[in-house]
Amino acid sequence: MTHVRRSPLALFALVALVSACGSNPPSLAPSQTAPSPTSVALPSGTPTASPTPQPTPSPTAVPTVAIVPVADYRTIATTIDQAGVEAILAGTNKQFTTLELVDGDSAGILAALGLAQPSVVSRLVLAPTAAALEADLDAKAARLGIVRATDVGPSVRALGWGTLSLFGVARVKSLTDWPLQASLPETASAATFDPSQTWTIAAAGDVMLDRGVYKVVKLQGKGVDFPFSGGTATITSRYCCSSWDWVMPRTKVDDTTQDMRALTSGADLSMVNLEGPAPVNASYHATGMIFNFNQALLAGLQYAGIDWVSLANNHILNAGRQGVVQTITALDKIGIAHSGAGATLAAARTPAVFTIDGVKVAVLAYDAISPGEAAGPAKPGTAELGAGTAPADIKAAKAAGAQIVIVYPHWGIEYKTGPTAAQKRLAHQMIDAGADMIIGNHAHWAGAMEVYKGKPIWYELGNFVFDQTWSEQTEEGLVLELTFSGSTLVQAWVHPTIILDGAQPNLLDPTSGKAVLARVYGALLPW
Repeated sequence: MTHVRRSPLALFALVALVSACGSNPPSLAPSQTAPSPTSVALPSGTPTASPTPQPTPSPTAVPTVAIVPVADYRTIATTIDQAGVEAILAGTNKQFTTLELVDGDSAGILAALGLAQPSVVSRLVLAPTAAALEADLDAKAARLGIVRATDVGPSVRALGWGTLSLFGVARVKSLTDWPLQASLPETASAATFDPSQTWTIAAAGDVMLDRGVYKVVKLQGKGVDFPFSGGTATITSRYCCSSWDWVMPRTKVDDTTQDMRALTSGADLSMVNLEGPAPVNASYHATGMIFNFNQALLAGLQYAGIDWVSLANNHILNAGRQGVVQTITALDKIGIAHSGAGATLAAARTPAVFTIDGVKVAVLAYDAISPGEAAGPAKPGTAELGAGTAPADIKAAKAAGAQIVIVYPHWGIEYKTGPTAAQKRLAHQMIDAGADMIIGNHAHWAGAMEVYKGKPIWYELGNFVFDQTWSEQTEEGLVLELTFSGSTLVQAWVHPTIILDGAQPNLLDPTSGKAVLARVYGALLPW
């Protein structure tokens, strides 16, 4: 965790973006209509007639600005380099066939990279605007764009240059460390991109610390840090079947350098759903659907750099209503913020508030699964999700000064990827009320994503730390890596994960992760 400062007020709260081939995902685009995505070939040859002599204009300042390679949101690529761009123009790049640039910036970008016009003119095309270029990439996955850093938005995937990245948790901290700079025409906007002024969120799904996870951590002695110490893994094959008759993956570990912890602890704000209580007197459950978490295991959340947990779920009362209060006390002692449940209804509906690089972020959480466990005026319980609660709380958070409001709902149907009509209706109502992002859980599968009025809705991130080892879908999940510039979301990377050893999520390699994102993008299509 870096740069996170708790509000002195009461606590109000991907490395590869991969996807399946096929239908296009939504674009996280500004609300205004983008120009038509028209591309034109770079002109070649020389004029046939001499131009009329004109007076020499006064020199115009040409600022040096950061430029970034970008690709389709669904790309499995995470980085490119000089040789890769040259291969595109030579027709030998195996992933990208065309380089696309914004017309007015093309000469400066080509000069900065030392590139000449290719022998095949169609390998280099121009778009009239950055918005048109982004639309082209969405429609033509084999194109690579290079744009100003200030033009990058979440509707494209910003790639690294070699081993360096300008976005995400592992971004360079200063433009002096970013090698891609170009002298480009001055624009009406004087804005410049500064990676030191960006900040990040890591968001994951369900964390359950009883049953099989407790067995691995305590009974097998692997320690409270083990669930959050995963690296990267590959699905090598699949076989039939589990005891529940589900197809299962065979995996191999590629890297054990704790890439997962680097992501969650490196983010400025790291969030999960805590799927159960941590009472004073916890009981280990080898099987069944009642969860109690030994409070000692909460130290694993600290180790992972988790800043906030949702307590709004259908298991938080598994130790009774006093178990809710005891869980909150335990989390407060170790400095982990929370929302979605409380000693009273007012407390359960109060968001946690963080101030990150001067931006006030409010995080709310609600449960739609067990309305009988809702809090009362003087009764511990959850914040119930409904049209009469969430929209009012979102508006109140905005009125109190929150620049970003994130909602973590517990909703939907288990083992389904698509949302119900009620979920979609509530999601849209929350966005209409002012929510900037919705991150859902409960189904235990990675589920649908939607963009509504330019705001992202992840209906279901799936399992993060869980022991549901009886299907590939329940072993997989999503971790979001979100980059903000001020209060603006500029990149949204989605990392597919797989749980190994019944307790430890690992980042999936890009090729393996395509199967996870196929379910995500397929669940709501057509858009």
